[in-house]
Amino acid sequence: MDRRTDILTPDTAFLADPSAQRVCAMLEDAGHQVYFVGGCVRNAVIGAPISDIDVATDAHPEVVIDLAGAAGIKAVPTGIDHGTVTLVIDSTPFEVTTFRRDVDTDGRRAVVKFSDDMAEDARRRDFTMNALYADARGVIHDPVQGLEDARMGRVRFIDDASQRIAEDYLRILRFFRFSAWYGDPALGWAPDALAAIAAGLDGLAGLSAERVGAEMLKLLAAHDPAPALSVMARVGVLSALLAGADPRFLGPLIHLEAQNEIAPHAYTRLAALGGDDVAERLRLSRKGQKQLEAIQTMAASTRGPRALGHLVGVDVGQGAMLLRAAMTSGDLPDGWVDALLEGSKTTFPVRATDLPDLRGEALGRRLKALKQHWLDSDLTLSCDALLALPS
Repeated sequence: MDRRTDILTPDTAFLADPSAQRVCAMLEDAGHQVYFVGGCVRNAVIGAPISDIDVATDAHPEVVIDLAGAAGIKAVPTGIDHGTVTLVIDSTPFEVTTFRRDVDTDGRRAVVKFSDDMAEDARRRDFTMNALYADARGVIHDPVQGLEDARMGRVRFIDDASQRIAEDYLRILRFFRFSAWYGDPALGWAPDALAAIAAGLDGLAGLSAERVGAEMLKLLAAHDPAPALSVMARVGVLSALLAGADPRFLGPLIHLEAQNEIAPHAYTRLAALGGDDVAERLRLSRKGQKQLEAIQTMAASTRGPRALGHLVGVDVGQGAMLLRAAMTSGDLPDGWVDALLEGSKTTFPVRATDLPDLRGEALGRRLKALKQHWLDSDLTLSCDALLALPS
């Protein structure tokens, strides 16, 4: 049943956006149903920031493309086999997807048929809070009773959890990601969801490393993913995805982040988890792999904050300092954040011209040795002090 239960305020981002309203008017004027859907509506309901604006309609993709052409709107068939056309207005993309129903799934992808029924479209989605629709005037349509779940912070699979998971096993990881971002820990964990997840663990092996890695990084970027990772470890999800990972240092790390007003950093938290072949299992980018390795290496070192700032910069240096303290139950030194920044701007004070008697390899060895002394002093030794050191 289509439950119309509430109305969004007119200043809601997508209601006040002339381009978004233009998309709706284009479809409505042609006699089609059109709704904002998914994350943008969920976030409007709970007061979270809105990023991507997705639209659902009963118009088929070729109709959307034709209407867009007539309206002078750029249309890109980004996922036309699955009903998605991206409309671009003033550089802003709007994904417009035809109502769908699944006719076949293999745990990774679905074969779909188009539908003219919003409720049918809603039931193929993952969680009730993600199946909220709002028309161009802000009237919310709630076909699977997700509005209350969104407001309460209750992450609940639509209908049967086992069936939703079997359609796409990545939903196991998404369950924990959405719980970390939007769930209320006081509500606990739904037993039926955890039972379905435990029964579906074997399906995780068929997921691509890229999809798993993207979900893990989004999960780790939540304000406090520690409870979710703890349950993932208990149910067996964490070991299935990332052998050797251990969430025991995650709680202390997050506490230190909050205590020092440091924003969440997914790679620092991934470094805290550890695990075997992390970069390969999660198919990290080269930049991400370098960040992860640098945080882990510097956290295991004894370098001071100025030296860390000089070697790896402020962001990675912060992660290394926080992780070191979390793993050793140690204290962070006073002024350590400012020291990192200072170190990142400091250059090695000794130049080749300061060693006029040395050439070639001998000069290189001496400069390298002096730099090690300088780093060991946390950048406190001056040029004169370094040159006075015995060779």
